Amino acid sequence: MVKTIVITQARVGSSRFPEKVLQPLGASTLLGVHLQRLRQAKHVSQIVVATTFEEKSGEILEIARQENILAFQGSTNDVLDRFYQAALAHQPDFVVRVTSDCPLIDPQLLDDVIQMVQSHDVDYGSNILIEHFPDGQDIEVFRFDALEKAWKEAKLSSEREHVTPYIIKNSDYRGGVLFRAINYDAPANYNHIRMTVDEPRDLVTIQYLIAKLGQNRPWLDYTNYIFENQDIFSNQDILRNEGYLKSIQNDI
Repeated sequence: MVKTIVITQARVGSSRFPEKVLQPLGASTLLGVHLQRLRQAKHVSQIVVATTFEEKSGEILEIARQENILAFQGSTNDVLDRFYQAALAHQPDFVVRVTSDCPLIDPQLLDDVIQMVQSHDVDYGSNILIEHFPDGQDIEVFRFDALEKAWKEAKLSSEREHVTPYIIKNSDYRGGVLFRAINYDAPANYNHIRMTVDEPRDLVTIQYLIAKLGQNRPWLDYTNYIFENQDIFSNQDILRNEGYLKSIQNDI
């Protein structure tokens, strides 16, 4: 059987919304709902929360324990190293990268991206090479060997802080030669829909969605609800990938 592990990044430090993953959400927390949805994926061998040694990280460890999920603590700023070390102990064939500020991540979509990558025998696949899925449904799947090569060779701060830029930039999808890559296409362009949590008003949106629709609906149900009720959501104008754009500025 192909060994596929999901590693989700979670930390208490955040410049825009500190301790966001610890915030109450439904009957749980933001991180708790995220993990509960991940557990529904069928093509996953293991889930690992990759966190840091920052103050209050113990609360992240406790939420993972309550959800019967493994946790790993590593570097705060070298996220690529934290991510690689979290994977290394499990020696997987494939690694899935998600982030815990996406509480409504879709387990079926996760399975679909995993199956696409493995059936096409590529090194990297995601639904973000073309960003047509809503912000908050980002899923990346890659071979452990590709992660290890990135860990050894990536030098720029943006490559160390965000795990996969080295793989993407050196993939055949971007004109590179080191990695074979493929995109999982959205049924339409939903790039303007936001269901991630970077700011307090993002959390208000997620709380409202769960209150109205529950926490177990497919991504498209939440998407359509936001689209049809845009006047009640104040967060839909927030810039996508702001953290990565700041990292690129720091490279310069």
